[in-house]
Amino acid sequence: MADKCIVNINDVPLDERKHGNRFAAKVGRVGPIVGMTQLACALHVVPPGKRAYPFHAHHENEEMFFILSGRGEYRCGEDTFPIKPGDVIAAPAGKTAHQIVNSGAEELRYLGISTIGSIDLVEYPDSNKFAVAAGVKNADFKSATFVYVGRKGQPLDYWEGEPD
Repeated sequence: MADKCIVNINDVPLDERKHGNRFAAKVGRVGPIVGMTQLACALHVVPPGKRAYPFHAHHENEEMFFILSGRGEYRCGEDTFPIKPGDVIAAPAGKTAHQIVNSGAEELRYLGISTIGSIDLVEYPDSNKFAVAAGVKNADFKSATFVYVGRKGQPLDYWEGEPD
């Protein structure tokens, strides 16, 4: 259990994540700090012109985002919507892929709140990939006991490779 049940958002430790020219964010997991085990919450700080994650859809976990500061765009399926402080954004499980992009001139800060499941399947339509994870703790794929990232397009028969 966490040592405290309250944390100020300014005291949440942030880990920097980057990939290529498009992806950059500082992310801090709020939920574990305050002892949450069934509901995840993370602070995201995204620089101008960047996004924290690829366009994706969770098939098990639901996500909701609360914009704290900055401006950006919410890409939801084929549509893009402007976002601003105070906006609450839903990403239901098994529905349309989504992505938050900082299209503004200052940092975009938002909370990502999600259900926590020990298993998740995530689809990435832009890159035709998928990820499967099991044994996930605190909504962190890094904690999973099994993770597989693959590309769609090579389905196998259930019995493929099994001895006769």
